[in-house]
Amino acid sequence: MTLGTLTTAARRLNARHPARGLLPPLALLTDRTRLPDPVAAAGRLPRGSLIILRDGDLAAAERLVLARTLAAVARRRGLRLLVSGDLGLARRVGAAGVHWPERQLPARVRGFATAAAHSLAALHRARRAGVAAAFLSPVLPTLSHPGAPCLGVVRFAGLARQAGLPVYALGGIDARTAQRLYGSGAAGIGAIGAFGSL
Repeated sequence: MTLGTLTTAARRLNARHPARGLLPPLALLTDRTRLPDPVAAAGRLPRGSLIILRDGDLAAAERLVLARTLAAVARRRGLRLLVSGDLGLARRVGAAGVHWPERQLPARVRGFATAAAHSLAALHRARRAGVAAAFLSPVLPTLSHPGAPCLGVVRFAGLARQAGLPVYALGGIDARTAQRLYGSGAAGIGAIGAFGSL
């Protein structure tokens, strides 16, 4: 399976969603443990994709360097960069906006923002906050949270229908499993480890 297969699945989901064309079909989320070279992975993303810089445990100087590097890749390749949980850093590097971890989501967001969610209540909070989309996880078993209960595709689809905003599928999604999401109502796909294996 290739990046092309994952991209095709993400685009197919996005094309059937009411937000088609407004949101990127495919998102790469950084994680230095599971994706040691996010810059190389970002450089392979198709035009119009989203990069979410997480890695909040990095030293501030190291995270700034990574943010600047990813921002340069995003500008050069026609991608959007979001910085997780740090509006100041997002502004400093000229990112497109902020991705809010569930526990950090403000009551109201400004500008382009997405949010992490793990439940229907979190999805509703994200909608009220005014984010453009939520990343609902974990859909399938994932190495990010080994042994953690996952939603499964059917439950994901049910939550996505009730969310009141576009929802990305995250967790255990790769080029092989992405096709299981067809008909789920996902606006797109978020992934971490999948990009390390492509």
